Parts: sequence; structure tokens; C-alpha cells
Amino acid sequence: MTMQNFPYLTAMIAAPSLGALVVWLAGGAVRRHARVVALAWSLVVLALGVAMASQFKIGGGVQLTERVEWIASFGVSYAVGVDGIGLVLILLSALAVPIVLLAAWREQSSPAKQAHYAALVLCLETFMIAVFAARDVFLFYILFEAMLIPVYFLIGSFGGAGAKRAALKFLLYSLAGGLVMLAGVIAVWTEGPGGRDGFLVDALVGADWGSPQAERLIFLAFFVAFAVKAPMFPVHTWLPDAAQAAKPGTSVLLVGVLDKVGTFGMVTLCLPLFPQASAWAAPVVIALAVVSIFWGAFLALGQSDILRMIAYTSVSHFGFIVLGIFAFTETAEIGSAFYMVNHGLSTGALFLLAGFLIARRGTQDMSLMGPGLQRTTPLLAGTFLVVGLSAVALPGLSTFVSEFMVLVGTYQRSPAAAVVAALGVIMAALYILIAYQKIFTGPVRADLAGTGDLGARELWVVGPLIALMLVFGFYPKPAVDLLREGAAETVRLAEFSEPGAEQEGDRP
Repeated sequence: MTMQNFPYLTAMIAAPSLGALVVWLAGGAVRRHARVVALAWSLVVLALGVAMASQFKIGGGVQLTERVEWIASFGVSYAVGVDGIGLVLILLSALAVPIVLLAAWREQSSPAKQAHYAALVLCLETFMIAVFAARDVFLFYILFEAMLIPVYFLIGSFGGAGAKRAALKFLLYSLAGGLVMLAGVIAVWTEGPGGRDGFLVDALVGADWGSPQAERLIFLAFFVAFAVKAPMFPVHTWLPDAAQAAKPGTSVLLVGVLDKVGTFGMVTLCLPLFPQASAWAAPVVIALAVVSIFWGAFLALGQSDILRMIAYTSVSHFGFIVLGIFAFTETAEIGSAFYMVNHGLSTGALFLLAGFLIARRGTQDMSLMGPGLQRTTPLLAGTFLVVGLSAVALPGLSTFVSEFMVLVGTYQRSPAAAVVAALGVIMAALYILIAYQKIFTGPVRADLAGTGDLGARELWVVGPLIALMLVFGFYPKPAVDLLREGAAETVRLAEFSEPGAEQEGDRP
């Protein structure tokens, strides 16, 4: 078997599940060293991801495909494959898991709890990789729902005060969205072409859904589920409660990676499969995206709990991502896809640094964490400032590139929406700098004098994320090139043209 023919995606999907079983079921030395075993296993998955990326050819469309018929009578297949967008999100998932396991190194009090936590994280990694690779609508739906199980237990079993309530709220919102999506999946079979390829994404592109009304209803069934997952205003209220109650590492996976399934679904399913319905819904979706930008930023300004504050910033950032998706221009689509990655880096790092602060101060209240910590913890203060400035899209850091592309691409289609959304950047600067001021600036309180700075393990946790923010901030070309074809193909399949293209084509 050659390197090109190796089933990388299946290997990456199966490996974390196997690791979870080993950590969960084994006893003795494996159970006592569960965190070491899980970390090593996650690094193997990351290595597989890097090897897979080395075989990916830019400009080659959907690649590394595998297909095995699953329920042939209903046209259901185990069909996986990736374009540039799916590849980068799989790599983000593979990078996030070892970082989270390393960050949670000392969180669990017993080997049994360590094994339980590590196994759930590895199990979740399987579903994250699989859902970003799925090329069958039914398979996508199964994975979309299955990933709720490990997240529910990660929040409810390992979170802090109010964890069980937050986990239940997360589950109910997600199941409600999934139930609506199930109606759409059934409609895809009954209203679509059917047959042995009845759920294959590639076979459904250009399908005749019978009537515009039918296409709009099926589109809405998928979009509602993705809006809950994303999360978008007004179906976002589960996120702050989940982030406040969960361990910061769980929030990294939930907000930094898992919520991208919502926006990924919009790009890979909603636009290509339901182009006319997407165009019909675009004005309302763009309006909701702009509201999300301001609503999330406004509520972030009023938070004293650092984890809730970061959660509300994500509502604002997802507004930018959705805005770019429904601008229907190649520049905005690339920017949105790149924003998914950069949001995972910056917001993931913010949650991790918040966790380090909480471990030192024993509180999530920012007014009780400081002031003056920059004098006793200069490394922690410096990394928090860099990551925070990345979250507000400072030039030279990666989020700036993606946010700029979203705004420029949106301006091509809707100047008013782009101008209004750009004002949200000002509010972003406020909530980050106010948080920094509360915690790190000013005279040092007497009880803070002995607060320890970041250690070697903690630097290894946030260091790779900051390095990627800087690299992509100064040299985004490799990532943009990787995402360009997938974005252009989405616009093409959705039958949207770049603004001005028709006029240019009519010129002699």
C-alpha cells in the first residue's frame, strides 16, 4: 500500500476510539498513567494528520476519499473525504486534543478520574475528525448527534458549580436542533434523487427538490441545527452557561473546535445543496450575523466571570464567520474558513489562560483575580495580552487576516452590512482591554505577591497556539491557498457569481 492509498481518514477516526478503549478499560499501570497514555495516543493522531496533509494536493478538490456502502437500501454510505476547509479543521481538532490533555494534567484527583476524562476527550476527537470528513448526509447527521454524548459527560461530570444544569441545557438545545435537522435528512431522501447515492453530498449537488418551498424548508431544517451549534443569536444562550460550568479544557474543545461544525455545515451542506434557498434566506441571516456581532460583544462587556466573558466573545466572532459565509463571495468564504481556524487558536488560548488564572486565584471573578498580576506573573500577563489582541484582530496576528477578508468580501456584496459589522471591532477591543486592566494592571494587592508565573508545562500548552497566531499573521499564504479552492467551489456550486463578474463578461 502506497502513502497515497493509505486510508488516513479512517485511521484518524479509529485511532482515538481505540485509545479511549485502552485508557478506559485497562487497569494496572495503564490506569495509573492514563494521562501519559492518552497524550501519547493523541500525538500519534496528530502525526497521522500531518502525514495526511503532506499527501493533500492544493487544487485537487475533495481528496483522500473512501466509501463503503452501509445501508444500501436507503442510500447510506460510510463516505469520507476532505477539501482544504475540512483538512484544516481536522488538523485543528488533532492539535487541540493533546494541548487540552496537557493543560488538564493536574486537574483530576485520582487515576480513575484521569482515565475517565482522557477517554472522553479521545472519544470526542473521533467524532470531531469524522464529522469534518463526512461526505454522506446521513453519516454527518449521526456524527452530529453522537458527539453530544462525550461533551455532555465532560461538562456534567467534570465541571464546577451548576455543571449538571449547564450540561442538560446544552444537551436539550443541541437535541432540539438535531431533531429539526433529522426532518431535513428525511426530506433529503424523500424529495431528493434517492437511490444508492441518495445521501452522498456530491450526488445531491444540483438536485431538484421539487419546488422552491420544499428547498427552503429543507434548508431551514439544516440551518436551524447549525445555528444552534454555531452558536448564533438568538439560539446561543446555552453557550455561556456551558462555558462557565465546564473545565476550561472542555471549553477549548467545545468552542474552539466543536462549534465549528455549525459553520462548517453551512459551507458544505447549506450553500451547495440548497443554493436558491440560501440566497432567499441570506438577508435575514446577514442581519442575524450582525446582531450576533454586537449582542455578543455587548454582553461580554458586562461580564465579571472570565469564562462567560470569553463565551460571549465567541458569539460575536461567530457572527463574523456566518456573515462571511452568506456574503457569497470567494474572498469572504476564504476569510470565514480561515476565521474558523483562527478563532479556535485565539479563543482556545484564552480559555486555557483563564484556566491557569482560576487555578492560581481560586475564582472565576475577574474583579477578584487582580489587580496588578502583571508584576508578579509577567509571562501570564504577556501571553494573555498577545492572545487577547489576536482575538480583537490586531494586525500582525492571524485573526486580523481572516476578519479583514470577511469584511472586504462582504463589502463587495453588501457594503452596509460590512460597515456596520466593522464597528464591532471597537467593542471587541473594549472587552479584552477592560478584562486585562481588571486583572493585570495597577498596584499589586498584598495577597497576590506570591502568585506563581507560568511553568514549563503551561508554556508548552499555549506556546504552539501563539506561534501559529504569529506565523499566520505575518505569512497567511499557505493557509489561504489551502482554503481557496474549497471556498471558490462553494461559491460555484451554490451558483453565485462574484460581484461585477457578469458586467465584466459582457464587455467586448
